[in-house]
Amino acid sequence: MSYQVTLQPSGHGFTAEGDETLLEAALDAGIHLPYGCRNGACGACKTKIVAGEVDHGAALDHALTPEDRAQGYALACCAKARSDVTLECREAAAETDIPVRMMPVRVDKLDRVAFDVVVMKLKLPASERLQFLAGQYVHFLLKEGGHRSFSIANAPQEDAFLEIHVRLVPGGKFTEYVFGAMKEKEILRIEGPYGSFHLDEFSDRPVIFVAGGTGFAPVKAIVEYTIHNRIQRPMHIYWGARDRQGLYLPNLPQRWAAEHPHIQYVPVLSEAAEKDDWHGRRGLVHEAVMEDHADLSGFQVYACGAPAMIDAARRDFAARGLPEDQFFSDAFTYAPR
Repeated sequence: MSYQVTLQPSGHGFTAEGDETLLEAALDAGIHLPYGCRNGACGACKTKIVAGEVDHGAALDHALTPEDRAQGYALACCAKARSDVTLECREAAAETDIPVRMMPVRVDKLDRVAFDVVVMKLKLPASERLQFLAGQYVHFLLKEGGHRSFSIANAPQEDAFLEIHVRLVPGGKFTEYVFGAMKEKEILRIEGPYGSFHLDEFSDRPVIFVAGGTGFAPVKAIVEYTIHNRIQRPMHIYWGARDRQGLYLPNLPQRWAAEHPHIQYVPVLSEAAEKDDWHGRRGLVHEAVMEDHADLSGFQVYACGAPAMIDAARRDFAARGLPEDQFFSDAFTYAPR
């Protein structure tokens, strides 16, 4: 059986099935309620039941005390609706609404998808979750001090693991360690989430994604988030690399485009070699966008990659009518050894 859940003071609403928690139903509806552990232990998702009835589930007494229950509070990660429900709670609508956290992660898998790209799968502690918006990034904290920043490549609904795409940077201390010495089961420390590169969900403009190399990582997270939440805005994905190996997950965006009519995918190579046997688009990735779109005034653009690509796209897209406030970017820079 399904029930209607209404949030105050926003007035937002969603449907919750009787066998799913309020938090699961909210996240599936694209509504970002605050949470921490997702197993009733931390209390970060505590919310007030203004009207209706819930089953409190496995909420632990130290996170939801008897006094809390008597005053009408519940933990959204455990509570299940037993009638239509009205909740009083805050929503995370922007990056500033999500607390930055520090936690350990375990290296679960290292998948070398190209000679210079590794896809890392990191497992979070069983009792903790990292809430983030699709497109944000985390810091890896180095033992000797300092940090290295990488975008999260998975969507927020898949929050038991983090996926990170790492490109080998010659002389790069962290990336050379990832490629040369890092082992599965190793423990790392991360801090996050950070960054304002995430989808503007209050807009209905068609979207153009421009990714250079591993700038595909946050684009992947955003696209998978929109698919999960059934966001049907037209989306044009342009992924640029020097050679064919630089498009290190080629089948994934092709599958998105094949399965979802509102998604289009255009791969672009700037220095395709004869061995690449490349019959697709060539040149700079942002120039491919301009070849296809003479007027950008009605679009939103999300660009991620090298600073030179970001700067060129910002300048040239503005000349094609893109409003300054509709250009969102995340420039990848590399720390020296």
